[in-house]
Amino acid sequence: MLSASRQIRSLVSGLKGRLRSGAKRLLRSCLGRGGYKMSDGNGHNPHLMSMNPPKRVVSLVPSISESLIELGIGDRLVGITDFCPDPTGESGLTAAVGGTRSADIEAISALKPELVLANQEENSLETIEELERLGIPVWVTFPKNVDEAIQILWAIARIFKIENEAAPRLTHLERMLDWTRRASLMSSSMKVFCPIWQEEDEQAGLWWMTINQETYVDSVLSISGGENIFKRRDRRYPFEADLGLAEPEKPGERDTRYPRVTVEEVKTLSPQVVLLPSEPFPFGAIEREQVITALEGTPAVQEGRVFLLDGRLLIWHGTRLAHALTEVPNYLNFD
Repeated sequence: MLSASRQIRSLVSGLKGRLRSGAKRLLRSCLGRGGYKMSDGNGHNPHLMSMNPPKRVVSLVPSISESLIELGIGDRLVGITDFCPDPTGESGLTAAVGGTRSADIEAISALKPELVLANQEENSLETIEELERLGIPVWVTFPKNVDEAIQILWAIARIFKIENEAAPRLTHLERMLDWTRRASLMSSSMKVFCPIWQEEDEQAGLWWMTINQETYVDSVLSISGGENIFKRRDRRYPFEADLGLAEPEKPGERDTRYPRVTVEEVKTLSPQVVLLPSEPFPFGAIEREQVITALEGTPAVQEGRVFLLDGRLLIWHGTRLAHALTEVPNYLNFD
């Protein structure tokens, strides 16, 4: 999700209503804008490779914070977001610098980081530019598939000079990926619908935001044995055009990876499985029942294959991929 308004506030974990409100503002303000670019964002930056291993790091990306911890270098983290796991294992002991899209620049600067870890979708261009203006090195990642996610992990190992220590874990992860990919080719893919947001419109009724084939989520689904029913569906502009209520205009540089779709559009494609992740929209039991009612008559509903699942399995790249490769295929393989 790309450049966001400065008005977005940090979401407060545990308060579901406020989470929905904050995430809704985030999605509306971010998706659809042209993404900012950073060359070599996935770890091929010669400067990053040649610098001394950073000892003071601020991470603005929860999945990368988790990866540093699991790779044994969580002690380098001097600052994290409100949504990152704490490397000490106890919440609140590591300095918090705000939300992923509402980072406190002064708090980050005061920590004197040697490197800030960011992500093109999760952090705002304004934050990145301000940090760079202050002379703080920033590494912006943007994996669009699982292979790029693993490349980032290898890049982390090189940047922190822990190649030997990380190699067994990362090599094992590559073998897991190869095995999962081969296994998925041995059976027919399940047609899957995976919304990441739910909303209701006066004219269009219930609608969802989903993902196309240019996203990390699609890559996880594909490798796990699923065929995203909207993999070739681009987002249309304006909003009414995406829901079939108006003629579309040229998107220009705006993001087209997250189409918004109606109930009828989903039903027409007859999904065999529906996956409802817990983030960015907090799908729960109530929403599951709403989806089942709306998609009555589809194979997914008829066969009882509308599932809630941990959104981190689909959204978080990094070492979390090992869990995704183990768990997500269970939702898509019924042989």
